Amino acid sequence: MSSHLEELFKKNKEWATKVTEENPEFFSTLSHQQYPEYLWIGCADSRVPANQIVDLLPGEVFVHRNIANVVVHTDLNCLSVIQFAVDVLKVKHIMVVGHYGCGGIKAAMGAEEHGMIDNWLRHIKDVYRLHREEIDAITDEHAQLDRMCELNVVEQVANVCHSSIVQNAWKMGQELHVHGWCYSLENGLITDLERTVSSASESIEQLNNM
Repeated sequence: MSSHLEELFKKNKEWATKVTEENPEFFSTLSHQQYPEYLWIGCADSRVPANQIVDLLPGEVFVHRNIANVVVHTDLNCLSVIQFAVDVLKVKHIMVVGHYGCGGIKAAMGAEEHGMIDNWLRHIKDVYRLHREEIDAITDEHAQLDRMCELNVVEQVANVCHSSIVQNAWKMGQELHVHGWCYSLENGLITDLERTVSSASESIEQLNNM
């Protein structure tokens, strides 16, 4: 085993020891229950760890991450996570969380080819196509990418709300709120994009205005 991997095992033991010393019942409790109220759909970027950003412990937030926090109705991985979170865990909040400085957004906006990942980035290019006039009117490249990050989150919130899983939950009267947020790598703060949707009827009106 390489020294780098050995270091990870060492850190794991140190962490487990520290947690046990602080709360002897932590792991026994964690192993028998999982009752998160939140589903975090975020970017796979290593600088955006869901639990740490909102200071929640393991077991308190259910997490799905991919390149540029995209929700696609043909992605069985993502849909399975949403269904388990909504139907089994009964989460009350789904947060789609993008982040400024997203490499996936930047790659999608560029002209270079990246191989297989270009098929995934196509979904982000579709967001640009829908909002081309607004994005092209922004002259600063940094501001352009930041706005694309926000618009991508808004579109993914719409995709979550349009999913049969969420629609069925609302039809059955289940409490479920879908939020759109953006995280800043520069200051560690989350911005609420004020795109919260809490019911099927609300989603139609709200999403039409997105």
